[in-house]
Amino acid sequence: MKALVVDVGWVNGLAAIRSLGRAGIPVLALDHRSSPLGFRSRYAKAIVVPDPAEDEDAFIDAVAATEAPGVVFPTHDPPLNALARNRDRLAGFLFPFPSWEVLEPIQDKRHQLETAIAAGVDVPETRYPGSAAEARAAADELGYPVLVKPRHPDGFKRRFGKQAFRCQTAEEVERAYADAEPFGPMVQDLIPGGDDELYSLGSYLREDGEPLGLFSGRKLIQIPPEIGTCRIGQAVWVQEVVDAGLRLLRELRFHGISQVEFKHDPRDGRYKLMEVNARLWQWHGLASALGVDLPLIAYRDLTGEKVEPVSMNGADDLVWAISLMPGEKPAVPRLPYVDAVFARDDLKPGLVHAARIVRNAFR
Repeated sequence: MKALVVDVGWVNGLAAIRSLGRAGIPVLALDHRSSPLGFRSRYAKAIVVPDPAEDEDAFIDAVAATEAPGVVFPTHDPPLNALARNRDRLAGFLFPFPSWEVLEPIQDKRHQLETAIAAGVDVPETRYPGSAAEARAAADELGYPVLVKPRHPDGFKRRFGKQAFRCQTAEEVERAYADAEPFGPMVQDLIPGGDDELYSLGSYLREDGEPLGLFSGRKLIQIPPEIGTCRIGQAVWVQEVVDAGLRLLRELRFHGISQVEFKHDPRDGRYKLMEVNARLWQWHGLASALGVDLPLIAYRDLTGEKVEPVSMNGADDLVWAISLMPGEKPAVPRLPYVDAVFARDDLKPGLVHAARIVRNAFR
């Protein structure tokens, strides 16, 4: 049975293509752009499809046109949500995430936080203001700096190019509230500490809740700092993070592939929930390098193969990195490390990526 990897513009899509393709699974790479990085992989056949954020119906028609059966792996929220909302139009396809009835509330960040509290999982102090004045009062109460985050993030990052607003003053809070108002702004305590205090559980849970793949790691550097995406990550097993993440996922009734991110709060030593991503995340390739190949585990489970549970516990310290990025200095960790783009068995994506960086540098 083939696999479909949707939204392959960057390294999370590329990593999924390689995981599945190296196992001999035929892979279709779907994207709305004409030349995303994943289209360059030797392991996938490229198919241009409509943008799910712009034309959901046409996107679903394009997925259906690839013809079932197939296992579909979205790498970002717009295709994830579109696929979940339209499962009835995609009979014969299999998905590593639950029904829209379960997924829709999970995509609400307030619901994540409230469910975490119910599950005994620590969260940052958070307020849900109904006006700019209430947002300002909440920030004054929590103490600056604060984050103004969207309760409904789908579309927020596309509009603003970031996941939240960091606010140092009341005026910044009021402006951020106004910008974020269509997305349900929340005001949240900004936990101190660097990017290396951000820890994740990556997992695949079988439909009955049994974990078949468990990974634990932390960010070392993200771009931009404080509120960004991982550039360098490290495998490190933190049992408290694993236990809290599994407890939350079960309370959410979630099954499939996910990342649960926490931040270690140096003020009280607790790990506090940042977010749940109900899909593959940017640096899941590190988990694969340690034998917790979540796309492959999901594929085999969904297609009826018997899968023995696997965990990276005891295999700490390996580092993953995007060594070259446009507009950023090179970041090459000490060997050995897992490069997000360059791979000996799949050279073209790395060559194209390097050429684009050089071309941009001369512009």
